[in-house]
Order: sequence, then structure tokens, then C-alpha cells
Amino acid sequence: MRCGKMAAPAAGTRGGARRRCQRLLYWVPVLFIFSILCWSYYAYVTQLCLLSMENIGEKVVCLIAYHLFFMLFVWSYWKTIFTLPMNPSKEFHLSYADKELLQRESRGEAQQEIFRRAAKDLPIYTRTMSGAIRYCDRCQLVKPDRCHHCSVCDKCILKMDHHCPWVNNCVGFSNYKFFLLFLAYSLLYCLFIAATDLQYFIKFWTNGLPDTQAKFHIMFLFFAAAMFSVSLSSLFGYHCWLVSKNKSTLEAFRAPIFRHGTDKNGFSLGFSKNLRQVFGDEKKYWLLPVFTSLGDGCSFPTCLVNQDPEQVSTPVGLNSTTKNENHLFPPKTLRDSQSHLLTDTQSWTESSANTEKGKVVPKGMSNPGLTVENET
Repeated sequence: MRCGKMAAPAAGTRGGARRRCQRLLYWVPVLFIFSILCWSYYAYVTQLCLLSMENIGEKVVCLIAYHLFFMLFVWSYWKTIFTLPMNPSKEFHLSYADKELLQRESRGEAQQEIFRRAAKDLPIYTRTMSGAIRYCDRCQLVKPDRCHHCSVCDKCILKMDHHCPWVNNCVGFSNYKFFLLFLAYSLLYCLFIAATDLQYFIKFWTNGLPDTQAKFHIMFLFFAAAMFSVSLSSLFGYHCWLVSKNKSTLEAFRAPIFRHGTDKNGFSLGFSKNLRQVFGDEKKYWLLPVFTSLGDGCSFPTCLVNQDPEQVSTPVGLNSTTKNENHLFPPKTLRDSQSHLLTDTQSWTESSANTEKGKVVPKGMSNPGLTVENET
């Protein structure tokens, strides 16, 4: 008995040590980028600008422009790494009573009834491939639209795009703008270095540079900048296309499924609104890594007509005698009727009370007859 009692803590200690080692290993790609960045700073500023450039005006212009790109690159990279991904709000989590009911109930029909009750007031329109509500068994919550469970973070992430090892973080609703700016400024950083280093790179091959260690820094600096520029340009171009179509990387590989079926452009509102959904309404902040994205990450406007014919809504202000009356969706596209993330007008899914209290879940939308399956 004594040996058995000692074995469990020992196993737990080993498991904890293994997890700590994994978390440390996740930082290796970030440290690699950081080391490349530090070396490039030394090679460009010291070896190229201060020691190799002879024209004073060229030195000043290159140093000023370089530090501008360097600052924006580091700032956006820092924000992408250390901005915590947003998780679904408490309204999407099962209540303590529902969790207890799930543990006690073994019948599938009874469990489905619990899920239906939990999902009836939530603004969810996407489904699983079988048409069921998207439910995460690990987090014990009903997934908001565009939310996915990250196996690395072991959490559900709002509007998850992907888990990026180069930033050791999930890219999602809270930091997608920062990630885009990181790609843009890292590309500009590499292109600027390659362009201003090109003439000295040519001199290296024509023996126009003195035989010092600077020539080797200049050569490798050009090679590194050129190679990173090629990879970054393709990645940045791909994400620009995703923004223009209002898609995430996951949605590009597997289109979202609504009640009427799969629709790869279900969240696209047109180029201008798609851009504003990520960068916000104030253009003066578009190029700065500060959060300006529109919405709450839990609900998104769509361009679909009457997405869920079985879903009903109860207008705000009804008393208890009329709250059971059904009201169908407005017979117009949600591009106009539910674009509360992109306009200042109050939509049919919101109430002034919910706005004042900071709630993100409209009330009164029931989902009768829906089946539920776990999706992790």
C-alpha cells in the first residue's frame, strides 16, 4: 500500500517535468528568429552602414529607414507573440448544473436535451458535417462560429486561424491583425535590406570590398534577406487573399457548414467590409499593431439569407405573456440585418440592455430539434 501511494506522485512529477520541457521547446523557433534578428541588426548597422558605406548621406538615410522598419517589425512580432488568444465567453460554457446532469445521464437523448437547452439562446449558425451543433467535449462548451479547439494550447480559440510555431501562439481573433502586420513589416524589412545591400553584394563578387570580416556579413545578409523575402511574400500574399475573402486558414481548407449546407463564402461581406472587420474603421490605426478589429469574436455577420429556418427570435421588450411567440428571421440578407459588427446601428439580435452590460449573446433564439455531436 505504501509503495502504491508513492507511485502516483512520482508519475505526476514526471508528467509535470515533461510538460515543462515541451513548453521550453516551443520557444526554440522564436529564439531562432530573435537570434537572426539580432545578427541582422549587427551586420546591417555596424558592418554595412558604419564600416562599409562611405557616403554620409547614404548612411543617415539607410540608418533612419532601417530603424523604422526594425521598430515596426519587432513591435508587431512582440504583439503577435504575447497577445493572449481569446476564449469563448462564459455564456457558451455549460453551467455547473448541466455538467452534473451530463455525468448522471447515460442516455443519449437526455444528453442531447441538455445541449439543446444550453445552445438555444446562443448566436450560432455553423454546424458539423452531420448538421449537429459544434460542441467541444474537452472545454465543455458550445463552440461559437469560427471557433476551434487548439490541440497545442488545449483551449478553444475564437476565430482560430492556425497555431504558429514561429510565434509560439495561436493566431486568432485577438492577434490576427498583429500577425498580418508582422508578415508585412518582416517582408518590408527583408526587402529593404536586400535592396540596400545589393550593390555591396555585387562588389563582394567583383573584389570591390576590402578583405575584412564585413564582406562575409554583407554576403550572408543579402542571402538571408533574399530567401526570407521569397517565403514571406508568398505567405503574406496568401493571408491578404484570406482577408479579402473573410476566411481563416482553417476555413480555406474546410469551408464552414451552415444548416443549409457548406458555403465557402458564408462570412464574406465584400472586400471593404472584410478589410474593416480585421483592421477596424479608423484607418489611422491600420498600420499600427494596436487592436482595432471589429466585433467580439463570438458572433459574426454573414451574407446568407435566412441562415437557419428553424431558428426563431424573440424581439426585445416582450413581456412574459408574449415571450413564447415565434418571430421569423427578417426576410432580407444578414448583410444588412445582422451586420452589427460593421455598423453603428442596432441590429435585430441586440438589445440596449445587453450592449450596456457588455454581453455578447443575444437572447431568444431557440434551436428546436437540433442534434449535438462532440467536436474537439
